[in-house]
Amino acid sequence: MRPLRRLAAILALATAAAAAATAPAAAAPVLMISIDGLRPADVTDAPARGLKVPTLRGLMARGAWASGVRNVLPTVTYPNHTTLITGVAPARHGIANNTTFDPMMTNQEGWYWYARDIKVATLWDAVHKSGRRTASIGWPVSVGAPSIDFDIPEYWRARTPDDVKLVAALSTPGLVDALSRAANTDAARLQGGEPESDAAKTAFAAALIARKRPQFMTLHVSSLDHYEHKFGPGSPEANATLEKIDGTLGTLIAAARKAEPDLVVAIVSDHGFAPVEHDVNLMTAFVNERLVTLDDHFHVTAWEAEPWGAGGSAAVVLAHPNDAAVRAKVAALLAALASNPANGIDKVLDRAGIAAMGGAADADFWVDFKIGYEAGRALSGPLVGPGSNQGTHGYFPTHPEMRATFIIDGPGLAKKGALGEIDMRDIAPTLAKILGVSLPQATGRPLF
Repeated sequence: MRPLRRLAAILALATAAAAAATAPAAAAPVLMISIDGLRPADVTDAPARGLKVPTLRGLMARGAWASGVRNVLPTVTYPNHTTLITGVAPARHGIANNTTFDPMMTNQEGWYWYARDIKVATLWDAVHKSGRRTASIGWPVSVGAPSIDFDIPEYWRARTPDDVKLVAALSTPGLVDALSRAANTDAARLQGGEPESDAAKTAFAAALIARKRPQFMTLHVSSLDHYEHKFGPGSPEANATLEKIDGTLGTLIAAARKAEPDLVVAIVSDHGFAPVEHDVNLMTAFVNERLVTLDDHFHVTAWEAEPWGAGGSAAVVLAHPNDAAVRAKVAALLAALASNPANGIDKVLDRAGIAAMGGAADADFWVDFKIGYEAGRALSGPLVGPGSNQGTHGYFPTHPEMRATFIIDGPGLAKKGALGEIDMRDIAPTLAKILGVSLPQATGRPLF
């Protein structure tokens, strides 16, 4: 062979070898199910806790599982669900809290419902771009997501029967009615935080997988979170709810694997939970210091700095971040409040501390409460009062009580057994690898 031809052949072989080395493994379909508020030990220690969750325990026994997932600031639903599908913290993906910051209440407590607020690529984007189908039911921050081929987003406004029509209008055209018929389930059951709502979601999901065979699907069930807030984590009511969820997920997974034998199932959660005894009404202190002005009907008419509650923590936003005098006044106020142990404040971060923890840049300060205390909503009266919930989350992710859950199972899984404690930002790149796609912006790494 002539030298030039020999060189060309060697280069061609090298290029082919490099392509083979970097090409993704054969992609498997993935169903990611979020059980909102699921504490990892409720599965790993289920027998000792008297919990009967055979579906979750079976997935754990056959697959791989984390002893805990370190989540992001704040440990509430919407920021963490967005991290689960992007692999980055809120400072990068842009979903700062559950609710948008709304100091004058003009948005009427609107949440971060809309996918256009996510600033980076998602797993939905990556799979859709590869030419394969995506689907989602009830996932936070999914309204109007262009890369979800079959989408029933999480959304509400008036919490009346009209919300059913609203969700249908925001979903993929005709999808709600089609799945309602296929699953023989009234679409009205999708609304609310009860186990029956989650059962309807799982029935819709089974029907969707059987008919459309999405390569990647996300499903969010939320009744456990509702019952942990209302009755407390580990309460008989919360435990019974988790057992009901386990049963409906068993039916879904069996049906999904009948349709897709190679299906990988990833069980995730967004946060843990802690019991609550006290509300800390930071707003009253800001009103007393004339940082917030109220009218006679307790409506905000003006503000210089205002708290932004997030369950077990609260951000503080300045109307004019460059106003050094207001910043100093707020810093002094928070330091004084934190100096009194009765106020239940564990830590206060400034902008540098928030950035180091990956929190959104919208906040100028962030207050972390002690376990047992949460951000209250009162505008007047005592600073500390009785808790309005029996349980909450939203504390800094440094609290072990806030650890989330990760369990993964599938026939082609490269690793089995205990993974130890992991970072939530590792989950999206792990699923991307299984799906045969990439998330270049993800700061986490594949677990296997």
